[in-house]
Amino acid sequence: MALPTAMRLRGQRCFQHLHRRARRHHGHWMVLRTLDGDVSLLRPELRHQPARCCRCAVVISSKVHKRAVRRNRLRRLFHSYLRTRLEQRVDLAGRWLLISLRPGASDAEESQLLEECDSLLKSAGLE
Repeated sequence: MALPTAMRLRGQRCFQHLHRRARRHHGHWMVLRTLDGDVSLLRPELRHQPARCCRCAVVISSKVHKRAVRRNRLRRLFHSYLRTRLEQRVDLAGRWLLISLRPGASDAEESQLLEECDSLLKSAGLE
């Protein structure tokens, strides 16, 4: 199951804004970027919706794994994890999160990846 529309972050302008201005938290297998969101960068139909929770995105390049099936499996894993951890957190409303996996992350155990994601969320003050 994908993230609810309220939690998903989409759009090139949003990603560029995150890459330029976000605070970065580095781990061995991933980088977490966090930023207070800018509603003007969202699609027009989403701009007027109240922010009930944070918006999240997961980026996994072909350098992580060359097969799209494996990249999509990892993306679904992180989306479900973020949904269970952050969906009910109203204090994070309006925050944007971007998780970028680094090359070699597909070789790690899923539990190790989720533990690192959890520690990055804690270091970012989102726990």
